[in-house]
Amino acid sequence: MAITRVFRVRIVSDLRADFEEKFEQTSVREVKQAVGLQSVAILRPTRWSPDEYSMISVWEDEESLQAFAGDDWSRAVIPMGMEHFVVKCWVHHFHSWAE
Repeated sequence: MAITRVFRVRIVSDLRADFEEKFEQTSVREVKQAVGLQSVAILRPTRWSPDEYSMISVWEDEESLQAFAGDDWSRAVIPMGMEHFVVKCWVHHFHSWAE
């Protein structure tokens, strides 16, 4: 059964330009190359939450997600060098209502 992973991150405002460049080059690239990934959407902030970004990924099954994120896949995967951008982050998982 497919599983959707919703990752949200609040970043340091002053580092926005550098974050966006590295987020795409590092974090997004790692996810897109993962085995078992079905789709991924990268979302930029709106004026209501100007420092929050999101990545929504859909995985073939829990095993695929675990292979990417580790045994405790309820935790965020923050690539080395990206941690200094993060003020706070959240990860949530959902199974499709109907498939």
